[in-house]
Amino acid sequence: MKADFVIIGAGSAGCAMAYRLSEDGKNSVLVIEYGGSDMGPLIQMPAALSYPMNMKTYDWGFQSEPEPHLNNRKLATPRGKVIGGSSSINGMVYVRGHSKDYDYWEKSGATGWSYADVLPYFKRMENWRSGGHGGDPSWRGRKGPLHISRGPRKNPLFKAFVDAGCQAGYETTNDYNGEKQEGFGPMEQTVYKGRRWSAANAYLHSALKRKNCNIVRAFARKIIIENGQATGVEIERNGNTETISANREVIISASSINSPKLLMLSGIGPAKQLKEHGIDVIANRQGVGQNLQDHLEIYLQIASLKPITLYRHWNFISKAIIGAQWLFTKTGLGSSNQFESAAFIRSKAGVEYPDIQYHFLPIAVRYDGKAAAEGHGFQAHVGPMRSDSRGSVTLTSNDPKDPPKILFNYMSAPKDWEDFRNCIRLTREIFEQEAFKEYAGKEIQPGKTIETDAELDTFLSENVESAYHPCGTCKMGAINDPMAVVDPECRVIGVSRLRLADSSIFPRITNGNLNGPSIMAGEKASDHILGKQVLPKSNVKPWNHPHWKTQQR
Repeated sequence: MKADFVIIGAGSAGCAMAYRLSEDGKNSVLVIEYGGSDMGPLIQMPAALSYPMNMKTYDWGFQSEPEPHLNNRKLATPRGKVIGGSSSINGMVYVRGHSKDYDYWEKSGATGWSYADVLPYFKRMENWRSGGHGGDPSWRGRKGPLHISRGPRKNPLFKAFVDAGCQAGYETTNDYNGEKQEGFGPMEQTVYKGRRWSAANAYLHSALKRKNCNIVRAFARKIIIENGQATGVEIERNGNTETISANREVIISASSINSPKLLMLSGIGPAKQLKEHGIDVIANRQGVGQNLQDHLEIYLQIASLKPITLYRHWNFISKAIIGAQWLFTKTGLGSSNQFESAAFIRSKAGVEYPDIQYHFLPIAVRYDGKAAAEGHGFQAHVGPMRSDSRGSVTLTSNDPKDPPKILFNYMSAPKDWEDFRNCIRLTREIFEQEAFKEYAGKEIQPGKTIETDAELDTFLSENVESAYHPCGTCKMGAINDPMAVVDPECRVIGVSRLRLADSSIFPRITNGNLNGPSIMAGEKASDHILGKQVLPKSNVKPWNHPHWKTQQR
């Protein structure tokens, strides 16, 4: 078994690279994926999103170490173990990120990854058909493989959320992925013709129809490195250890959890840690597994005065009818992730660009699918975007089958607590606006009696949840940066013929959900791998609040 390019992981970035590297027919591409088929209705039906991420069949089942600042709670860390990776089990929310996120990347050493550099890649990958939905056509791509759409927003609560933001004095935006991220408006989803439009549906299934692209179902144990060069991958299949050879390059795209684990098992990482596990050091890279970041959020839940929420469908008969309608027609409530209104706001004056994100949902429910006991309700998922807390992914042993040790170190920065308290108070103010007067009953969670800083901190320590956006563990940066793991062309520093592209290369987490930026990383990495001229820079100017220094809204 050999190919020009061997890609480890059929996730968001891996699928994009398989598609682009095999596109001209000149190179053979082999994708290694441990997970199984993505064809089941629980994956393909958008409204069923809470199921696959809680199923051992589709999820690696990782969890964090006891988090010292969160009462030693262990938090679930789902990662897709299936064709399409986490894009097959995620919430399907599509956010590019803010322009200044990428400008920060460039300033931190990821040369050529400013917003002007990455915007052409977002446009290349997108297939955005406004279809009367509004949107910002000049800022969006029309011909890419990744279909982006918006939910129908038929429930009046979606409009109430945007109207309330407006009444509270915030900006509105008709396209947070266009010129202006800041404000309240419609949310976008990777859904096409009623189906989850994962990276597998967008890229991989098409690529596998080509003669020069194939997939191998196997467990990647380590990279084979000879004389400082990556020559192949050691895999385990049907109980046997085998080798896949790479004529040109090995490309790791195994997630922000498994990518650093693979590097360390292969001898690339902090020398002291590798030696402790009896692993020969090939490249001493201190940054491997470090710089772990994530978004945390809380669900602020309000009881609904009117029985118009999705709770009326929270019974077996309704779910069966919705499922049947989706199965036969790909329409109805089953065809949306139900995240149809959103907002990005700044927490205070002096913050240059949004640092709080909202997902609005017309039901009070947890990510694991447990509905609030109170019945009809609605909720906002809210959390800060740019925490200073940093964690790590480290090895538990040199056995490839052992899960790594994941410590996010959530809420270790004192400012995190202040930011979250601010999130709760700003959200309460939004729900108190006139637009919600006919809908908003009592506050289910946290509950109106929880008001002081100490009370809010107790609530937060027990109730913050991950938004499942881990990233940053193989940071991209300048070659002379001791904490950088890959250079700006995604080459692993210290080993030739080895690249890495997925959310682990992000120097800092972006504003919003990470599936879009992860796919973009795969798109751009493909041009570097093929030695192509990168796409010309964009010269558009994104909107920034003109009075950000003195006004919060």
